[in-house]
Amino acid sequence: MQVKKAYVADLKALHAECGSNYLRLTRILGKVEAGDSFAFPLSGSQGDFGTLLLEVVECAPYTTMVTVAQTGVLDHIIDSPRMSVHLYHDVRMAEVTDFQRQRHFEGRNRYPNPRMHQPDEKLQLNRFLGEWLTHVQAFGQADVPELP
Repeated sequence: MQVKKAYVADLKALHAECGSNYLRLTRILGKVEAGDSFAFPLSGSQGDFGTLLLEVVECAPYTTMVTVAQTGVLDHIIDSPRMSVHLYHDVRMAEVTDFQRQRHFEGRNRYPNPRMHQPDEKLQLNRFLGEWLTHVQAFGQADVPELP
């Protein structure tokens, strides 16, 4: 019988992803105030991918909260992806704190679990945010500088 090893959270990868997302978001948003919103139509050689919406919900000296959502051709069939992201300016990190109205993602989940979250759900959500923001930089119809 083979003993299954427990999942060990990769904190280096999570911190690196959160740091990269902070840079991506601050380059896209620039200096913002609560209530600011941005819409980035996404298109490429394959056609229209919808619109990425960024809304600044709250600004404080050390944190900013942003809602990120995408609208598109499948809106009438499925719920559009939506997440809340907290930018922590003192440590220069951006973390997904809410996805599809679910909160409190653990760094490590037992599997299986009632919500069927993956063992590394928190890392996957932050990677998804990174992919979204990279996509905006590549295909968004805005003057967004690319990360090196």
